[in-house]
Amino acid sequence: MSSTTDTVDSVAAARAAFARGEPVLVHDAADREGEVDIVYPAQAVDAEAVRRLRNDAGGLICVAITDAVAEAWGLPFLADALDHPATEAAHLDYDDRSSFSLPVNHRETFTGITDDDRALTIGELGAAADDAAAGAFDADDFADSFRSPGHVTLLRGAPELLADRQGHTELGLALAAAADREPAVVVCEMLDGETGAARTPADARAYAEREGLTYVEGRDLLARLD
Repeated sequence: MSSTTDTVDSVAAARAAFARGEPVLVHDAADREGEVDIVYPAQAVDAEAVRRLRNDAGGLICVAITDAVAEAWGLPFLADALDHPATEAAHLDYDDRSSFSLPVNHRETFTGITDDDRALTIGELGAAADDAAAGAFDADDFADSFRSPGHVTLLRGAPELLADRQGHTELGLALAAAADREPAVVVCEMLDGETGAARTPADARAYAEREGLTYVEGRDLLARLD
């Protein structure tokens, strides 16, 4: 099988899995973060999915939304919203800026950190993003439904997605668009349980095979979805 066919097959498998509401493992690039994230459509996340992300991934559980949805909700980049010296002249070795926005809880949660609470927040963010894309959920609706600070961090996607930035935020959102899913995805970095370092792509691919999940390289998504 040619490398071109491999690319088409892996991206097609990722798109089909995402359309079914299944998680996909995405490696961004060796010369970027060099990390593999487990990525879910936001509305597909339940308490069991949160447990998988905690136990099998171990990174920060975030919800990425498109720039258009963030605009509809009036959400800033976190660095722009904070008036503190720690945010000045921030530098990332792998990117121009962080995509972090506000951390939130749904208003019907208690502490917001339990698997059930985070699943509720994430699922409601996914539904709200779908409504916002249709012009039916604005900044006032967002404030009525969510509070900040909270335990689910929002990430704001670049306006032109992969044409502007090639992080997991944009890779996941581009996959969601290709799969005709809501413009909100969960991303969580996979860490090695023993060393605490980023799980290697080979190890992540082996995990995907054991769990019956789809693994895809960011470069292949870029080739097919950009």
